[in-house]
Formats: sequence, C-alpha cells, structure tokens
Amino acid sequence: PKQKLVAGLLALFLGMYGVHNFYLGYITKGVIQVVGTVLSFILCFVLIGYISLFGIWIWVLVEAIMLFTGHISVDGNGYPLVD
Repeated sequence: PKQKLVAGLLALFLGMYGVHNFYLGYITKGVIQVVGTVLSFILCFVLIGYISLFGIWIWVLVEAIMLFTGHISVDGNGYPLVD
C-alpha cells in the first residue's frame, strides 16, 4: 500500500516533476506536470514561462495539502492510502 506521508513529501520536494503522481499511479497527471514544467522552463526566456511555472507550483501545493489532509485518499488503482 502507498503512504500518504511519502506522497505528500514527494509533492512538496519533487512535485513540479509529478513524482508524487507517478508514485500514486496517476501517470497522466504526472506526465502533464513534467511536460508543463519543462515547457515553462523553456518559455522563461520570453517571460511567459514564469506565469506557467507559478501555476504549476500552486497546483502542486494544493495537491500536497490535499494529501496531508486526507482529501486524496486512494491511489491510481483505487486502493486506500495508509497513514
């Protein structure tokens, strides 16, 4: 079984790369976060990338809070997360 604490810490420290979503089995969300982060870094040369990086950071922060508070309580296969 997957652990809430591990997923939350992965979200806080490596969330921009979707590591917590890969850990939980949400592969599509993880790929979207990785691609979004890479594209945002590339677009930082034209300044719009900073806005999208901020948006992804907010998304990851919300997911980390949801993991720590128990609002995300199952993994990608529907199995409950353990404390």
